[in-house]
Amino acid sequence: MSRPPLRVRVVIADDERMVRTALRVILDAEDGLEVVGEAATGAEAVSLVRSLAPDVVLMDVRMPEIDGIRATEQILATMAAPPRIVVVTTFENDAYVYDALRAGAAGFLLKRADPEELIGAVRLVARGDSLLFPAAVRTLAAAHTAAAPPPPAWAARLTDREADVLRLMAKGLSNHEMSEHLGVGPQTVKTHVAAVLAKTGSRDRTQAVIAAYEGGFLMKKD
Repeated sequence: MSRPPLRVRVVIADDERMVRTALRVILDAEDGLEVVGEAATGAEAVSLVRSLAPDVVLMDVRMPEIDGIRATEQILATMAAPPRIVVVTTFENDAYVYDALRAGAAGFLLKRADPEELIGAVRLVARGDSLLFPAAVRTLAAAHTAAAPPPPAWAARLTDREADVLRLMAKGLSNHEMSEHLGVGPQTVKTHVAAVLAKTGSRDRTQAVIAAYEGGFLMKKD
């Protein structure tokens, strides 16, 4: 007998009612996913998330009162066990997206994404992974960081294998894919990923990859 899917509780934050309704319809129709609340402003989002403690937040970046970036910062800074936040945006090259990722969002999703992409993204971040689009993150980093940044102090503390893992993370590879690529066990990869996050001072993979670009560890044109 198959095990039922884990229940993922979602809050949607967007100032457009039609967008919120569309996202709710898609998610509520999926087994194991439940929209538990909606917010029309950034301030409402912060209050609602603190009250409901969802697993995932779909966060618009451009909202009244406070934007999605500030809302993301406040949620992550004030909750002991914060939810995973996915930025939902119209344009992937929006400066707001990059700022939201730097603030701690686990990734971003375009509003024109297919329902299957939306559902997959929610499930992905709910289990602790980051929603990385390598080319888009690279482009955003190139546009929003210095041309020749000073080398980060953490780079010298990475082992050769950890450096390899960070580069593969930037390419969007999963733990399983990195395991096959490097010829090591999944648990070994998990250990290396944890070490990379600790040494770069990152909350998750997205933050580690951004730190790598901003510190010049990764070439922004590669």
